[in-house]
Amino acid sequence: MIRLDASTVLLQWAVGGLLFLWVTCRHRKVGIGYGWLLRSTYIIMLISALAVGLLTEAVLAREIITIGIVIATAIPLLISFLNRKNEKKDPNLNLDLVAPILGLAALVVAALDAGGPPALAIARILIGAIFLGVVSDAMLLGHWYLVQPGLVRSPLLELVRLTGIIWPFELAVLLYPTGMISVINGNIDDGYGGLLGWFWIACTVMTIILVFVTRAALKERQYSAVMAATGLLYLAILTGFGMDLVCLLYTSPSPRDGLLSRMPSSA
Repeated sequence: MIRLDASTVLLQWAVGGLLFLWVTCRHRKVGIGYGWLLRSTYIIMLISALAVGLLTEAVLAREIITIGIVIATAIPLLISFLNRKNEKKDPNLNLDLVAPILGLAALVVAALDAGGPPALAIARILIGAIFLGVVSDAMLLGHWYLVQPGLVRSPLLELVRLTGIIWPFELAVLLYPTGMISVINGNIDDGYGGLLGWFWIACTVMTIILVFVTRAALKERQYSAVMAATGLLYLAILTGFGMDLVCLLYTSPSPRDGLLSRMPSSA
């Protein structure tokens, strides 16, 4: 079993988001304020992950690396803000890759601490970080069009397309035993007559449907299409997080007994 850890989930979210910040900003089409928004948001999330980790079950190496990620995110934010009147002096965008690279190390440490088969734990946590990051950044970028209405649609289309590409990999690692396939075939009982299993299936299917509908919306020429796509991405975040977190909940130790997983001892 792979233990659900709120600190690791927050860390996943922030690291994935920082990775796709670099993906979006590398073409220098989006205003520098977008970088300020995302770096600030993910710094807050990283600090929250650190606080939760320290207040619950600290993983020393993970917490130390998280501090490094905060610093690596704050440096380009500070440089960009100080040079805000001269975008030509905006920091080398490769600086934004330092934080995700450190995040990779922190997530591997967290995965190894989470228990379960090491390869599966690493795959779930890393792919989950990528998936949660891309869908979150897509929604935030959609909102940025209100600030920068003349922005071309290619950055948003890229994130939506990447969400669709990453989705089957996320599905695969969540299904792999012990995962949601064990729920579907009845080896894991949620105590609700399988209701949460059906909820997970609904979230999974709706996520990819929303990706396709969002891409279709962005093909329309009207500016309102971007706002419609952003609304759809709101829903995609909810279903995407449902897809990821329900699986983690199922395959984690049960909070009802604090020790045993929902997986039968014979599995």
